[in-house]
Amino acid sequence: MGAVIAVFFVAAARYIFHHADGGGAFFARPFYDPATWNTKAVLGGTSIAVLTYIGFDGISTLSEEAENPRRNILLATVLTCVAVGVLSALQVYAAQLIWPASQPFPNVDTAFTFVAQRVWAPLFAVVGFTLVVANFGSGMGAQLGAARLLYGMGRSNALPKSFFGAVDPKRHVPRNNVLFVGALALAGAFVLPAVAGSATGYELGANLLNFGALIAFMGVNAAAFVRYYLHEEQKKLINLFPPALGFLICALLWINLSPKALIFGAVWMAIGIAFGAWKTQGFRGNLVNFELPPEES
Repeated sequence: MGAVIAVFFVAAARYIFHHADGGGAFFARPFYDPATWNTKAVLGGTSIAVLTYIGFDGISTLSEEAENPRRNILLATVLTCVAVGVLSALQVYAAQLIWPASQPFPNVDTAFTFVAQRVWAPLFAVVGFTLVVANFGSGMGAQLGAARLLYGMGRSNALPKSFFGAVDPKRHVPRNNVLFVGALALAGAFVLPAVAGSATGYELGANLLNFGALIAFMGVNAAAFVRYYLHEEQKKLINLFPPALGFLICALLWINLSPKALIFGAVWMAIGIAFGAWKTQGFRGNLVNFELPPEES
């Protein structure tokens, strides 16, 4: 996959410099084009594009399997964010130079394959196959992370322990959770296109996923603000602005999700809050105990 990305960048650079016209305005067009700019559309598209960066948080679900998790989980998470952020930004920037926003795609769900075809025809099939393999691997990783998270919640009694906290005696994996997540994903593949309406099933699924992810990111920024600014004796601006800015950006993207995703997500969140209130006797009981992974010296 790394080789395919490298080939794309080489072909893209060759195409761009052979078709660049307009000087600096040409290279600035992906950032702002007055002919096609629409703030609401940009914010809505960004709310979907956040899906590109989701997944790094799944690394934390494997903290008990990692050596020296306090150090290595942090490094893995940060380095993944940096690598994904840089590569995604470069790929999207190059794609916008190759295929301007004023030109519609034959299919928006597979837009990048058409961009790759424009720079070099064989890349249409190569990138398409690579995306299939990448999505398969991404799905496997997501299923692993979700199953492991559900196991932690089951073991800590946040979910029914008999089902979610069980481990297969032969393979030593949370088998019930793996099958449960797989069944939900399969059901979603059939249900989402049917309820998407004018949007695509992929778009609605991305919005629903980002609904929870953006709330989680807002929570992380809020927790960082409380821990490193409010609870510190010396109030440092460096501990104020990053979490505050992160919270506001995530909130702005969250409110620009599709109305259907906001409704469905709110209903699902309400069900979760109600279950949590029942499970913890109004959030007062001591029935849930999340354990920390052991640390290495």
